[in-house]
Amino acid sequence: MYSKDGEDYFIVDAHVALWDARPENQRNIHGKQFIDCFYDYHRNLSPESEVWTYEEYLYYGGERLVHDLFEVGHVDHAIFQPAHLGEFYRNGFGQTEESWALTQAHPDRLTYNHHFDPRNGETGLDQLRLDAERFGLKGVKLYTAEWHGESRGYKLDDPWSRRYLEECLALGIRNIHIHKGPTIRPLDRDAFDVADVDKVASDYTDLNFVVEHCGLPRLEDFCWIATQEPNVHAGLAVAIPFMHTRPRYFAQIIGELLYWLDENRIQFSSDYGLWTPRWLVERFVDFQIPEDMQGEYAPITTEQRKKILGLNAAAMYDIEVPEHLRLPEPAGPQAPVEATAVA
Repeated sequence: MYSKDGEDYFIVDAHVALWDARPENQRNIHGKQFIDCFYDYHRNLSPESEVWTYEEYLYYGGERLVHDLFEVGHVDHAIFQPAHLGEFYRNGFGQTEESWALTQAHPDRLTYNHHFDPRNGETGLDQLRLDAERFGLKGVKLYTAEWHGESRGYKLDDPWSRRYLEECLALGIRNIHIHKGPTIRPLDRDAFDVADVDKVASDYTDLNFVVEHCGLPRLEDFCWIATQEPNVHAGLAVAIPFMHTRPRYFAQIIGELLYWLDENRIQFSSDYGLWTPRWLVERFVDFQIPEDMQGEYAPITTEQRKKILGLNAAAMYDIEVPEHLRLPEPAGPQAPVEATAVA
């Protein structure tokens, strides 16, 4: 929980990871390219006091994750969103077993989402069923730009992708998180395009599609899709650190999201370990749309901050929120007053 100026905030970090990018786990040069690109984002968008050494960044481990999120980071609950990247890393990039062990050790603080790749066909569908049972999955994380043999990406509306989405419905997996953000070397820019979200959101209305990184740099495309599709949500990972280096740019991002989607479909994410949540939470609570931009964008309210920082993701994942941290229930419509006959 984070408290400031008499207000208490329930914090859900909706996008965290535990990875291993050490040289012994790198399958090829692309594994080094990928983590180096990650580190550039971390170093260039973080306050100097929050920058890790490169060696720390390659592998930080579960003990540090628990400390950075829950002991000093203000986070009440966090959701693992792993990327596999098996073409780049021998044992995968996201560490399934270590993440799952942490989730079992801290079930009140951590939720584990897993991944699938529709290019694995029937074998992958069988594995998805096993994973859903083992992990009790409520969500999955998809990387449409991930390489797979000769393939350098896939679309959400591909026939096999649809088979997997239909299986998610059958298994009760309702939350589909998709990396649709900036290009990460060596992945291909076009494989992160958001257009395929529009198609599947229309066809699978019982699924929630959380577009991580809110489609950046395709924010306008994303917003036009999301305003038409009520089951499309925005994850703020990668967007929110711009509060530090480009505050007016972040004001534009959050202003557009609040205009097109409203505060009920936006989720806070630190993208740990790209960034640590403490400074992001603290700065977002203090952040306001600059006065000279408020003719176009409305000021951010405390209620909006509370929803974005945790209540939205908590509702999506059925995470228990202490009563004193909930928002008041909106008043229902008043019963009609019966007219009194006038003699």
